[in-house]
Amino acid sequence: MTYVATLIAAKGTRLTDDLIARARAALPQATDIQWLASGVAADIGFIPREPADRQQLTDHLRAALAAAPVDIAIQPLADRRKKLLVADMDSTMIGQECIDELADLVGLKAHVSAITERAMRGEIAFEPALRERVALLKGLPASVVSDVIATRITPTPGARALIGTMRAHGAHTVLVSGGFSLFTREIAEMIGFDENHANTLLVENGTFTGFVDEPILGKEAKLDTLLEVARYLQLPLAQTMAVGDGANDLAMIGRAGLGVAYHAKPAVAAAAHVRIDHGDLTALLYLQGYRREEFAESHEQ
Repeated sequence: MTYVATLIAAKGTRLTDDLIARARAALPQATDIQWLASGVAADIGFIPREPADRQQLTDHLRAALAAAPVDIAIQPLADRRKKLLVADMDSTMIGQECIDELADLVGLKAHVSAITERAMRGEIAFEPALRERVALLKGLPASVVSDVIATRITPTPGARALIGTMRAHGAHTVLVSGGFSLFTREIAEMIGFDENHANTLLVENGTFTGFVDEPILGKEAKLDTLLEVARYLQLPLAQTMAVGDGANDLAMIGRAGLGVAYHAKPAVAAAAHVRIDHGDLTALLYLQGYRREEFAESHEQ
């Protein structure tokens, strides 16, 4: 089976001739380089001499490139372009954690952020951590959500290009979040997703009650969304991609055809098929073999 190694340079750096030469030397039966974006992203095809251990090959290639700020992905060439993307929202498709921004309005951002960080690292269970944080929002006007989105929330660089390009090539895109539908509805439209799924913050008389509708959408629900949408679209999991950064993304990342840890917590980065530590979200397009000239116009800087 033919495999492909994709190299993606960090912003402001280049894939030099020396890096490419070292990468080719580290891969068995390597073919010539195919540039996806000149100096930025490249594919090198190769044929393993024995059944491929992707993690072992990735570690070997990473060692060959030493400390270079380059993201590395190794995958089979077959089914490389995905027909379904399921993406986490907070700290993945956007640069913020929405619940932390809400907590800032009641002077509790540092406290809530600490709980969020522990939950995303998998140090505490997600569901009780969410209930604890939501309780602190009791009495906050629900109308603040639109202001938070307008003034505090920014799409991650490359988000619109990723979604626009995949949709332009026939893929279905789903935003799935352990956060709240009050945010995902607007953010999904802002970035261009086909659909979104999230938890519901309970509101009474225009203010948050301090409770979230049960059952809570967490790790298993994210996985269920991936499986159910793939089944509905009649897609094998090999044609799916999932991306996230936190512990509650691990299940969907593990089952997707390509599971990507994006600037992720250590446990997630260690478990994913691919980790993106340096690039922006357009790295997920390069992983699929898209060339820069195929990207949808996104108006992103």
